[in-house]
Amino acid sequence: MRRSLLALMLPLALVACASTGDAGPSMATHATGAALDQAIAGAWRSPENRARDAWRHPKETLSFFGVRPDQTVIEITPGGGWYSEILAPYLRENGRYVAAVIDPAGESNERARDYYAKARADLEARFAADPARFDRVQVVAFNPRTPVLGAPASADVVLTFRNVHNWRMAGNAEAMFKAFFDVLRPGGVLGVVEHRARGDLPATDRSGYVGQAQVVAMAQAAGFVLEASSEINANPRDTKDHPNGVWTLPPTNRHDAADAAKYRAIGESDRMTLRFVKPRG
Repeated sequence: MRRSLLALMLPLALVACASTGDAGPSMATHATGAALDQAIAGAWRSPENRARDAWRHPKETLSFFGVRPDQTVIEITPGGGWYSEILAPYLRENGRYVAAVIDPAGESNERARDYYAKARADLEARFAADPARFDRVQVVAFNPRTPVLGAPASADVVLTFRNVHNWRMAGNAEAMFKAFFDVLRPGGVLGVVEHRARGDLPATDRSGYVGQAQVVAMAQAAGFVLEASSEINANPRDTKDHPNGVWTLPPTNRHDAADAAKYRAIGESDRMTLRFVKPRG
């Protein structure tokens, strides 16, 4: 009788253990999603930035990249801080948000130096104006020709949004991808969003678009493995033949006033979304 009772209880115990094990990740995922929702819905975000959520898909994009609130995340050239407004509060309590900006001192061209100096000053002023959200942000300045983004293997995630075309035109793409690889820990993620061309384009192209296969090749040359791609930020209405390249489209809208309705109907550019991983061994 005792043997029969033990035989009956063992499968039940195994089922109970399996159920408990499954509940943990589900609860963690739910908590991460709730924290990200809260950051995206934050009242501190500007109305202009909120209006672009429909095109930039922050929740879907950051979830695809697997960004968690306990990670060290480096964003490359945050610009005006569109993603900073989400990432810095999201990572503030348990993680670390690093804004990697171009060091103006490394620029010999006066116009470029002034541009990058203003960009950094404006971003830091945005952070200083709201310490409740941005007081723990770390700003790192780098030279794009010889970039160093932090101590080796110190970051969990590196994110870059619509920057690769600039590095290709400047001849810095190889150095930048190597810097991403160096700063990421083994198993770390590189998340790339970029304007997507119809196919390969020469580095001298000034449209702002880049071939998806070209971006993959750059990352692989640095040592990364392409883990997944997504159509989260795709836009099939983008014909990619605009007179002023991607800057013809919103939000830049570099076009004749008479064409406003045409480009508003297209919306923002078609973008690739790629998740790369630094191999563990």
